[in-house]
Amino acid sequence: RQGSAALAWADSCASSQSCSRAPCPSVPSRHGAGKAEDTFKTSPFHLDLWFYFTLQNWVLDFGRPIAMIILPLEWFPLNKPSAGDYFHMAYNVITPFLLLKLIERSPKTLPRSMVYVSIITFVMGASIHLVGDSVNHRLIFSGYQHHLSVRENPIIRNLKPETLIDSFELLYYYDEYLGHSMWYIPFFLILFIYFTGCFTPAAEQSQMPLAALLLHLGIPRNSPRRYLVTEGQIFILYIFTFFAMMALVMHQRRKGLVLDSNGLFLFLSFIITLLLIAAWVGWLWNDKILRKKYPGVIYIPEPWAFYTLHMNNLHAAKGAF
Repeated sequence: RQGSAALAWADSCASSQSCSRAPCPSVPSRHGAGKAEDTFKTSPFHLDLWFYFTLQNWVLDFGRPIAMIILPLEWFPLNKPSAGDYFHMAYNVITPFLLLKLIERSPKTLPRSMVYVSIITFVMGASIHLVGDSVNHRLIFSGYQHHLSVRENPIIRNLKPETLIDSFELLYYYDEYLGHSMWYIPFFLILFIYFTGCFTPAAEQSQMPLAALLLHLGIPRNSPRRYLVTEGQIFILYIFTFFAMMALVMHQRRKGLVLDSNGLFLFLSFIITLLLIAAWVGWLWNDKILRKKYPGVIYIPEPWAFYTLHMNNLHAAKGAF
């Protein structure tokens, strides 16, 4: 009995060792599953995520400055956060969460470390922008004019001591340069990383469902993105991302791969946004004051500069009347 028991124990050990060397066919290895997933799995259209992206762009991004202007100043004193600031806080939480959910649904295994670092940098940049943008927008109620530079503004020009002007220029730098760079560079990087996984060999997967077209046309989702590019002064970053997407599409087409429904939706949103930006620039092409504010080769006026130059004067005239 002891000999048979020893033989049975030896056989069980041998079988367990052989199982540890060769994975069971019914439970594929982690790397094998990732490769099979990257090659064959296609992702359905993310109607819920794209709708949430559209909704938060309209409400939390595009609607942020509008809420600050419309709501009574008595509700949000100048020494307290404005309604737009609370919108911005919600944006800084919701948008990274949606980006992470979008990355999770990619059919391709994406570089996680790069995604995590990009999300962390995105949150930090958006938070820096929150503070600078809050102060700069509150200065409008004191007569600050966004179509002028910091030193050309009447309420800044006469500050004493003059070193205070340097402090306001530092605030403007954090708002318009450092904050925007740390915010938008990782944002577009994450979108591009996701876009690299939106290719499929199946031609039938390269069609947008009716819901995608309704989301583009029924709810003009690209208007907030146009505002994001123009107000953030990130056209160069935007156009380089678009060119990189075009190059990737042409490269993958040589391999017989085409964009799936999500990739088509994202690519089309970039195209429509580009057309809206061209219309915006064409409308303000001959504005001499804005031309002075944005003298570079690429002329992309900010909506807030347009507001303080034209709309703010119109509102003041109506109030006087």
